[in-house]
This record gives sequence, structure tokens and C-alpha cells, in this order.
Amino acid sequence: MAVIHRAELRPSKAEALAAWLPAQPWSGLTAGATVEVVTRFRFDDPAGEVGVEEILVRTPEGRLLHTPLTYRGAPLEGAGAWLVCEMDHSVLGRRWVYDAAADPVYADVLRRAIATGGHEAELERADGSGRFDKEGTATGSGSAPDSPTVTTASATTDGTETTVHTDHGDLVVLRVVGLPVPTGETLTATWGDRSAVVAVLPA
Repeated sequence: MAVIHRAELRPSKAEALAAWLPAQPWSGLTAGATVEVVTRFRFDDPAGEVGVEEILVRTPEGRLLHTPLTYRGAPLEGAGAWLVCEMDHSVLGRRWVYDAAADPVYADVLRRAIATGGHEAELERADGSGRFDKEGTATGSGSAPDSPTVTTASATTDGTETTVHTDHGDLVVLRVVGLPVPTGETLTATWGDRSAVVAVLPA
């Protein structure tokens, strides 16, 4: 379960990504271009401290980019190179937004979802009035009974793939949707009548 507040964000997520993506070689985005959020879904941090969100955005040229983010209430030590922005949240205050590939909380929930056949979190309204509708869903292809807890993560990018190195093996985050997929168990995102693999637990 992910608890979601109705809040004003400065910058917005689309604005933050549009400013950050041109510096990422895999994006193909030029400075000043805008991006459209196509779909998104959440994962649940078991500790309830870190927001974990997968966002797919479309560039003006029609390229679909996979941009997983984590939202933290304080800086993540050693992850300055992966900071997307600092964001003002009208309810939670200052938030540090990271490219999730270097965040151990993301690596843990992603590995677990893929390995065990897990799925996205339910979106609970913070005021207790029910749930928000989901824009997208995600499903892991694995069937393991459990997944070891990931406590460390670092990341390297080669072309359009970012490899997340953890204390329990690697994960591959696919940055551009629709390209060839490495062999292994997968996380598939679904929105509307479309679906695509966005991450892999290599065989």
C-alpha cells in the first residue's frame, strides 16, 4: 500500500524530469523540450519512509522513456550524482527526488516484485477516504516464494540499460521502452491497451 497525499509539487514531476533528462545520454531529449507523463505506478516501501514510483514519459519525438524515481525526506548518502531535483511538497515539505536506480529501497522492492511475481501497490488516500484509481499496473514474471532483502545498491549505465548492482545480484532497468530485452525474469508495465518490459532480473 502506498499512501498518497493530494498536494502541490514544485517543480511538478514532469517539469523535474524535463529538466533532468537532457543530461542523460539515453534520453535523446534536448534542453528545453517538454515530456508527457504516459503512465505511472507505485511500489510500497515496507518501512514506509521512501516513496517509490515508476513513470513512463513520452518525448516530443514519440520515444517512451522509463524513469523510476524515489522520494526521500532527507538526502541519500553517496547518491548525489543520482539526484533529479529537490522538490517542495505542500504536505510533506522538502523532498529529495532520486533516479531510483541507485536507491537500495527501489532495488529491494523491484527485485522482490520481479522474483516473486509481485505487482504495483494500492494507492491509499492519506485522508482515509479510500483509494485513488491506478494509471498503470506492473507484474513480475517470477514465482519464487520470497526475495532476499537488498540493503546496498549502485548503478552503471551502458547505452539504454542501467545495471543496478546489489548485495543479491544485478537488476537491469530498461530506459527506453520497446528495445530488445535481456534474458531473465521481467517486470512488465501495462497501461491502457499497451504493455512493455521495463526491468529484468537477469538469468
